[in-house]
Amino acid sequence: MSVIIDLTATENTITSEVNLMLMRTDPFRDFDRLAQQLIGAGTTSRPAIMPMDAWREGDTFVLEFDLPGVAPDTLDIDVERNVLTIKAERPSRSGDWEMLASERPTGLFSRQLVLGDNLDLDRVEANYEGGVLRLRVPVAEKAKPRKIEISRGESSTDAITARSDESADSTA
Repeated sequence: MSVIIDLTATENTITSEVNLMLMRTDPFRDFDRLAQQLIGAGTTSRPAIMPMDAWREGDTFVLEFDLPGVAPDTLDIDVERNVLTIKAERPSRSGDWEMLASERPTGLFSRQLVLGDNLDLDRVEANYEGGVLRLRVPVAEKAKPRKIEISRGESSTDAITARSDESADSTA
C-alpha cells in the first residue's frame, strides 16, 4: 500500500483509489491563515504553506506545488528515509517606496510529506516551470502487482474430500 501523509496540509481528507494515496492533516489551517494575514510572511520558525495537488498516473505519483515568483535557485528538495521536504523562498521587496497592497506571501515556504514504503524514492524527478514545481515519484517495482505462476506436480489426480457438519454429527 502506497501512502503519502502531508504533515502541513489544509484539511482532514483521506483520498483513496486502490492504494491510500494521500492523508492531509492540519486542523489548525484556518487559524494559521488568519495569523499569516495578521503578522505577514512566513518565517524560519513558521514557514508559509505552499498549495499542493497530488494524483496517481499509472505507476507514478505526481505532486504539484504552486510557487509563483520563486527563483529556481531558492528551491531545495530533500528525501530522508521516507520524508520528502520541499523548501523555497520568495524575498520581500524592499526599496524606497510605499506598499499599497500586499496580498502575495513572501518569505520561507516549506512542506513535508511522509511517503509510503512502496514508492521508489531513488528515482524522484523534479521539474520547475511557470511557477509550478512538479515531482514525479514512481511506484517501486516490489509494490507493483504481479502474477505468481502455479507449478503442477507429477500427479494431478489428488482428490479432496469434504464433509458437511451434518455428516460429521451423524458419524460422531
